[in-house]
Amino acid sequence: MKKLLITMLSAAILFGASAGTMYASEKPDLKVAVNEVIGTPYKWGGTTTEGFDCSGFILHVFNQFKIELPRTSKEQSLFGTLVEQTELKPGDLVFFNTDGKGVSHAGIYLGDDQFAHSSSSKGVMISKLSENYYKQRYTGARRVMADTSNLELIEPAQVQDEVLIK
Repeated sequence: MKKLLITMLSAAILFGASAGTMYASEKPDLKVAVNEVIGTPYKWGGTTTEGFDCSGFILHVFNQFKIELPRTSKEQSLFGTLVEQTELKPGDLVFFNTDGKGVSHAGIYLGDDQFAHSSSSKGVMISKLSENYYKQRYTGARRVMADTSNLELIEPAQVQDEVLIK
């Protein structure tokens, strides 16, 4: 019994139950969580569906997974486990230096070279990591979910402004 309790407690810590217990069957779908806010306008400091900045968009999506993250992209870039670009999985956070002063933009990797983010010019949208703008400014990635295996894989979509993930 003691061994079972320790195992359950370890699993709770590993999977973030301290932020609210969630069972695999209750986990939201990453595709749905992102699609629900595609096209939401950009708003500096925004954390609601009335408008998001990049880190506010990430907070909104990960709140659905009961994962608490720091507020800013710079702080988020220090949270979780460092991930090599070649090892990215859906749900990983990707970071960019867009102002020449370190991490200043972030998004959520969706798979197949795509990531969702709140662009200051176009709001919540999907872009490709291989686009020159993002490729030149990419600084790294972090895994903040202990288990991404139950996330539905994102099928490739034609990447355009306000395109839903198919």
